[in-house]
Amino acid sequence: MIDKLHYISQRPLVGTHLDAIKCVLTAGGKWIQLRVKDEEPSAVLDLAIKARKLCEQYGAKLIINDYPDIAVKAGAHGVHLGLTDVPLSEAKAIVGQGMIVGGTANTFKHIVQRVSEGADYIGLGPFRFTSTKQNLSPIIGLEGYRAIMKKVREARFVTPIIAIGGITVADIAVLRQAGLYGVALSSGLTNKGETNLIVNDAYSKL
Repeated sequence: MIDKLHYISQRPLVGTHLDAIKCVLTAGGKWIQLRVKDEEPSAVLDLAIKARKLCEQYGAKLIINDYPDIAVKAGAHGVHLGLTDVPLSEAKAIVGQGMIVGGTANTFKHIVQRVSEGADYIGLGPFRFTSTKQNLSPIIGLEGYRAIMKKVREARFVTPIIAIGGITVADIAVLRQAGLYGVALSSGLTNKGETNLIVNDAYSKL
């Protein structure tokens, strides 16, 4: 089961990725994507192992961004791959059966690609500008989501599609109306003083 609320980890203003992840887990988050950039793989693996242990304590799933081999070594629940990362087929050969494999998309053509690759879920974005990600793909916006999701329905695709990129809890209602399965939050949860309220509010709208 793909959760409808994904947290994509960020290093907070004070602390580490693990501090931010624990804060979201404590607030009730059940789907954590560890996204660590500009670190050596050995450092990412160390974080992944510790994040997996945290997620186990709270009954949550851990997804590793970019690194299928690290997902396996850390005992994570899955891996998420961008459009320029290794192909999903290659990732599946690495992680084997039973592990969740998600992929990023920016257009309907990408969604067709991800569905054909057998993605378990698709992260479609960005919704709006976000400083969280470098080399940002073209902004989709609400009308863009509506147009893409109309094509998804016409194609009768059933793969869960998660809106991603600069999303806040205030956006959830209109994104759900547009046909999105769920949303991913990053800055919308990191460095927030009322994480518990934000997570509860988000789930109530999903």
